[in-house]
Amino acid sequence: MDHPDCTDHLTDDALHAMIRAMPLKITDALLAEHVVFHNLFDHLERTLPHLKSLAEVRALAGVMEALVQAHGQVEDELILAPLDHCIAQLGQQEPFHEEHEEIGESLRQALKASTLREARRCLQKAVLESRSHFDKEERILFPMAEKLLKTKTLATLAETWKKQRKAITG
Repeated sequence: MDHPDCTDHLTDDALHAMIRAMPLKITDALLAEHVVFHNLFDHLERTLPHLKSLAEVRALAGVMEALVQAHGQVEDELILAPLDHCIAQLGQQEPFHEEHEEIGESLRQALKASTLREARRCLQKAVLESRSHFDKEERILFPMAEKLLKTKTLATLAETWKKQRKAITG
């Protein structure tokens, strides 16, 4: 037997208005950024073996570095800082910060590499480190934030995120 959907009585406009009224949480915003990053990582892994010049690899490393740096700053300020005491109790405070540094270092090495092979290796390393780090955030950090921070706090942090993004994009 089919069960009627609880939204069957709503018009599309009413349903969309309800969705728009739901507060965006910082965890939702950062997960959405992660989706974009995973698409970037997929693209890099597909194209990296076929790149013919050091300049091409450096250009991609530069794009990834700019994006990862901005994303990491937001995470540090809007998720890690409010949860630092909890993360410290789990013994994960330093590893989270160190992973951001390791990713940044791999990207800097790709940018200053003197050979195509070295640049590819460093950029591939940064992608792998980023995937591992994002997985950890998605499994540990974001669920912790959802559990320990109030919905209003998560929404307030998302508003801060929106303002920061708007300042960057104009």
